[in-house]
Amino acid sequence: MNKIVEFFKTEYKKWIGYVRKLIDDTAERDAEDVVQDVILHIFDRADIGAPIENLSAYIYQSLRNRVVDLLRKRKDILSLSEAILASSMDTADEFEKRELQEKIFQAMDYLNDEERAVVIATEFDGGSFRELSDAWGVPIGTLLARKSRALKKIRQKLTESVKLS
Repeated sequence: MNKIVEFFKTEYKKWIGYVRKLIDDTAERDAEDVVQDVILHIFDRADIGAPIENLSAYIYQSLRNRVVDLLRKRKDILSLSEAILASSMDTADEFEKRELQEKIFQAMDYLNDEERAVVIATEFDGGSFRELSDAWGVPIGTLLARKSRALKKIRQKLTESVKLS
């Protein structure tokens, strides 16, 4: 058991560096979140009867797979701050920017409490999914799904409001 603990201690920083290279636009805590999720998953799903020939290679492949999953999910998620900033580039009038912000907040009224909470916590309070998962006792995947659904609803409401204008 000591060999396994020592292995994880010596390799941990290398894994974080590997994840950072795969996701070069991410914060340090995101790389650590990915590594911790993979390690936790390995220990949770460990099958003592199924030997792993090369644990290091297995972990690196698991990290790569997790990053690919994360990037797929992120592709669909446009942050509210990005939407506001993008609109400010196209909008010369301060009134129009304020109007867009107001429409975003109105669209948030259509979210259920769980969706609204995750959007507020991540977009406005700057919370990470790992922090929220730990604090709320909800899996990260569930939080990502809630935010994705929430942002789709917000986009839909914004699209509807543009069509009505």
